[in-house]
Amino acid sequence: MARAKQIKSSMSDYPPGWSYNANIYEVNLRQYTKSGTIREFMPHLDRLSKMGVKILWFMPIQPIGVKGRKGSLGSYYSIKDYLAVNPEHGTTEEWIQLVDKAHALGMKVILDWVANHTSNDHAWITSHPEYYTKDSTGKIIPPVADWLDVSDLNYDNKEMRQAMIESMKYWVRATNIDGFRCDVAEMVPTDFWPDARRQLEMERKGLFMLAEGEKPELHEKAFDMGYTWSLFHPMNEIAIGKKNAKAIDEALASKASFPPNAFRMYFTNNHDENSWNGSNWEKMGEASKAFAVLTFGLNGMPLIYSGQEADNRRRLSFFEKDSIDWKDYPLQDFYTRLLSLKNNEAALSHGETGGTFTKIPTSNDENIYAFKREKEKSKVVFILNLSAKKQKVKINSQEIAGNCVEVFSPQNVTFNLDSKQNISMEPWTYLVYRYNN
Repeated sequence: MARAKQIKSSMSDYPPGWSYNANIYEVNLRQYTKSGTIREFMPHLDRLSKMGVKILWFMPIQPIGVKGRKGSLGSYYSIKDYLAVNPEHGTTEEWIQLVDKAHALGMKVILDWVANHTSNDHAWITSHPEYYTKDSTGKIIPPVADWLDVSDLNYDNKEMRQAMIESMKYWVRATNIDGFRCDVAEMVPTDFWPDARRQLEMERKGLFMLAEGEKPELHEKAFDMGYTWSLFHPMNEIAIGKKNAKAIDEALASKASFPPNAFRMYFTNNHDENSWNGSNWEKMGEASKAFAVLTFGLNGMPLIYSGQEADNRRRLSFFEKDSIDWKDYPLQDFYTRLLSLKNNEAALSHGETGGTFTKIPTSNDENIYAFKREKEKSKVVFILNLSAKKQKVKINSQEIAGNCVEVFSPQNVTFNLDSKQNISMEPWTYLVYRYNN
């Protein structure tokens, strides 16, 4: 199918101001509780708010197609009806109550949106077959050969484009959500997104748009934030010893090709990675917490996936019921400390006007990654041992001089201006210093 020519659009009004110190938490509603319902999830809102979560990203909540369904429950991303709530989760009224409560607690809600394809039994299949991509015989085809539970949408069709935008507008208008995470955004013609954003902003200003994609042009045209597999994959390679800490700088260098106001989403896991490639423990093992700390320190927005605060060490099934075992939330305090730091330190704000990022040179840069974030009177220093061995390192105290508190101890520390600091660090450990104003 020929894809329509790309167009340019200004992003001068984006991202919304409320997002500059925000974080994002992905909700896998099906697996979150024993019932997988909105009603049973609702009590978790108070807990997540107390943790410091600011944006809740819900995986798709719409009804799932039956024709060609994978597994007994099907894929969240095989949408049968864009304008309804899956009865397995609850009702539209309950969803509205959830959004209202999240807002009352100071959180935003964004909904996962699947614009590239529908289920094989979506009503459009029979009412508007011209909305779909077809092969030479006239048969509707999937977007990817083994995605047999979905049908590819034809973006050469202007009526389909507008129907898609109207469906998105419905959720903003009727349920008051704060934006969208757009599934496989790079598979949809880029010129669709600025038109969608323009019309959505006519419904309500200040929406937040996250692209599942990493092309700079997505930011230039419609999106506030995109993915960073360019950092995620090197982190995994460092964790298994294939690369060292210097790979972090190489990964971050790619940011130069993005607009200055583009937010990058940093993560150590998400629903795709967990289900298909492994849990944090499988991929990163003992390095998991160190890399989580890194994602909170960088100039971007950190993601927490459902179950990470429970130290979930297994893959969650994608097509079947597979509830998270929350235990006693063993990593909740760990993430609460990071979220508090992110939310309250101006130095960790992100985007064009965010805190500055300064790499701190050490005597052992192959294994130690150290950097400073600073804005006005706010200053935070991160020192991480990104290796499986105990490391000794010397750091020029001029970079870290001052009175501070180590966030995870917490211990008061003073680094003098006229001496070098000798630090010994156990494997995969981290020091985070918050400086006194």
